Amino acid sequence: MLEADLTMANLTEAILRSARLQKTKLSKANLQGVDLSRMNLTNANLERANLRFSNLIGANLIAANLKRADFTRCESYGWNIENADFTGAIMPDGEIYEPETSDGELYQPETSEKLSQKVISMTRKIIRTDKAPAPVGPYNQAIAATGTMLFVAGQIAIDTRLNDIVYTDDVAKQTEQVMANLEAILTEAGATWLDVVKTTVFLKDMNDFTAVNAVYGKYFDSATAPARACVEVSRLPKDVLVEIDCIAVI
Repeated sequence: MLEADLTMANLTEAILRSARLQKTKLSKANLQGVDLSRMNLTNANLERANLRFSNLIGANLIAANLKRADFTRCESYGWNIENADFTGAIMPDGEIYEPETSDGELYQPETSEKLSQKVISMTRKIIRTDKAPAPVGPYNQAIAATGTMLFVAGQIAIDTRLNDIVYTDDVAKQTEQVMANLEAILTEAGATWLDVVKTTVFLKDMNDFTAVNAVYGKYFDSATAPARACVEVSRLPKDVLVEIDCIAVI
């Protein structure tokens, strides 16, 4: 598929491991959840592409056009982004990338080293507690960024005493365990539910919304509750029924 035109293509179920995607036109393509690990995407056009939850570990994105692409919650460890243009892109941590420019100077895409340094400079502290499940992938329980923002990774119904999923057929009880795990991480970071400003609820079945909401509502006053998004997804880690993440200001 070298230099192929896949503009606006829906590739969510495509198997691309052996594909040659250098210089391929993938603007506005839907690549959500696709495994692109170690893929060669040199000079590819991924402007406004949907790369949410994708696997870009070790991917070669040298000189790629990534303007306004959505990398929310993608796996990006070890990717090569030398001279790639991320202008306006939503980065894996949810931040919108804004290149720094000086008056009268043309913007030059940042090197992977400079971009990595910029991301690191936003991070102040990694939050870890044995009172909540340990990460099972390339992520941390939470990141306290710039001294005020706390980004808590999605939590599922793992009971640390058993180190296993609990209440596999009861979404309400799974939600209680999820909220307990979130609370343990917030506490470790010196935060409370009152500090939470945004949550995202991922449901296996949207018909479970009422049951989940009933448990969730016990933790927040409706007048001061954080902003929230709730989505149904095809599958969650370990086939749980619900996953919740949150952002707090501390």
